[in-house]
Amino acid sequence: MTRVTLEDPARPIDDVPAEDPTGGSGAEEAAAARRAFVEEFGTLWASMGTTPMEGRVLAHLMITPGPDATTAELIRELNASAGAVSMATRHLEEVGFIQRHVVPGERVHRFRVEDDVWGSWLAREHTYLDRLRAVLERGLSRLGDDADRPRRRLDTGRAYHEWLAGYHRKMRDDWQAYKREHGLDEGGAR
Repeated sequence: MTRVTLEDPARPIDDVPAEDPTGGSGAEEAAAARRAFVEEFGTLWASMGTTPMEGRVLAHLMITPGPDATTAELIRELNASAGAVSMATRHLEEVGFIQRHVVPGERVHRFRVEDDVWGSWLAREHTYLDRLRAVLERGLSRLGDDADRPRRRLDTGRAYHEWLAGYHRKMRDDWQAYKREHGLDEGGAR
């Protein structure tokens, strides 16, 4: 898969030269393209009802050349507060988009995304669906006999999540088949 710079969509990030004969730096241009991607992704992410910082953290981890990033690196690279990065990484980890890990001998947390971040999230999403269905079932058990309308709402929600869980398994299987068919099962990029 070819990644493109946001300033010039026709120019892939990977094709930016390491050194520019005019005195500029290809590495600086690539870093600027990565920052632009991070900001654009963060804005899009926020339009889906979450924080821009979560989108920026996820985007940074997806586009960074290294395997992971520390909290301090995220704070520096995203020009963000420790609290904003902490809240974003906590939520992204909780919902399955990123993983926290520690390198033996280090005293800092590192964060990473898998090459198939979306498939990994899809595989973990069933936990959320199961938890929501259980909450709806507990709500149903607490309703009195005179709660017909609330009972219909909660029962419909529970049934929806039962249906969604079955479809979710099919989506995970279909995604794995799609990756195999398109050469994405091991290398991650076409």
